[in-house]
Amino acid sequence: MTDFKDAQVVSAQDTRRRVLAIVGASSGNLVEWFDFYIYSFCAIYFAPAFFPSGNTTTQLLNTAGVFAAGFLMRPIGGWFFGRLADKHGRKTSMLVSVYMMCGGSLAIAFLPTYAQIGALAPALLLIARLFQGLSVGGEYGTSATYMSEVALKGRRGFFSSFQYVTLIGGQLCALLVLIILQQTLSADDLKAWGWRIPFVVGAGAALVALYLRKSLEETTTAESRRQKEAGTLRGLWKHRKAFISVVGFTAGGSLIFYTFTTYMQKYLVNTAGMHAKTASNVMTGALFVFMCLQPVFGALSDRIGRRKSMLMFGALATLCTVPLLHALKDVSSPLMAFVFVTIALTIVSFYTSISGLIKAEMFPPEVRALGVGLSYAVGNAMFGGTAEYVALWFKQAGSETTFYWYVTALCAISFLVSFSMRDTAKEGYLRHEP
Repeated sequence: MTDFKDAQVVSAQDTRRRVLAIVGASSGNLVEWFDFYIYSFCAIYFAPAFFPSGNTTTQLLNTAGVFAAGFLMRPIGGWFFGRLADKHGRKTSMLVSVYMMCGGSLAIAFLPTYAQIGALAPALLLIARLFQGLSVGGEYGTSATYMSEVALKGRRGFFSSFQYVTLIGGQLCALLVLIILQQTLSADDLKAWGWRIPFVVGAGAALVALYLRKSLEETTTAESRRQKEAGTLRGLWKHRKAFISVVGFTAGGSLIFYTFTTYMQKYLVNTAGMHAKTASNVMTGALFVFMCLQPVFGALSDRIGRRKSMLMFGALATLCTVPLLHALKDVSSPLMAFVFVTIALTIVSFYTSISGLIKAEMFPPEVRALGVGLSYAVGNAMFGGTAEYVALWFKQAGSETTFYWYVTALCAISFLVSFSMRDTAKEGYLRHEP
């Protein structure tokens, strides 16, 4: 049994070790999401290289389709890495996932274009993206589980919120790298070869994450790993109600998250008519504020409970999504665009700050990583990963505002699911663990 499980009194040394463990787990999380999101942010530049077409929306629709395809691998990744984490430990699972993401990024960085090898180019891009999707599918569940288990009792909302700090940090770093490239390279250079640079950077950063993660201590016990149903679908079936609940509130949570993060940059350019550089600056500022809000809302959940936080998210998202997207559609000022996006992301923070924790509190340790990873991956693959594709499809069909109501409907479902839930901070499985 690990020191984390043996600790009866939270000493200063124990607190320091737990904080360092959060940092180690977070580092890999940041790199994973940097590599995953740089695809979306650079799509404007590399889309013509793989999908030659004169229509910008068609090109973005094709790259969004590949982006969505990566999400379809997440349930497989959630199952594979969840099983690995529950049977062989969280640390092993997190190390393997970083290796896989690194390989996918390197593959994309050196892919030949359509002009060089024809239709094989987008096919290889799809394969590399599926590889990354498999990795991220495992990263979310395992890192969320690890950070929830290693967090201090009574402050789990605050500590676990750093999963999304680094997840958003990965997006923010991706945007910052893109902005630097936009300032130093011409648009022609970015389309020709500059878009490859961020993928190389991400692969290199994975080496640092691997070094930090190798020093992590395991949070599972040998006893839980040896259980017959550890990491099995049969064991998870006993907690099918929790599984369905997670899929339910993940549907709206992940959909609105990707709408106002990865898709929003394209929305500001393709719908609001904003310059690409200006849109990048707006999103960088909004994502920075979003990142800083996570610990605040995580700590708030420690005080008011997870259920109330989720209800606030569901209610506000349902009421405000349509007005905010309409306002952003007609926005002309970058400052007002920043304000509207920040308001939306503040609402989303009620969910994101406790997203991993509330899932972890719903499953026992022997199937926790599998339960968190697979249920999240299913909901995310169906709704979050398809956000860009669905939005662009409605736009191409001449009914863009239908997408606004689609997001609203899913957020309403999240509210209803949250309303039927018990407060996991008081009644969840983690309440018994130190």
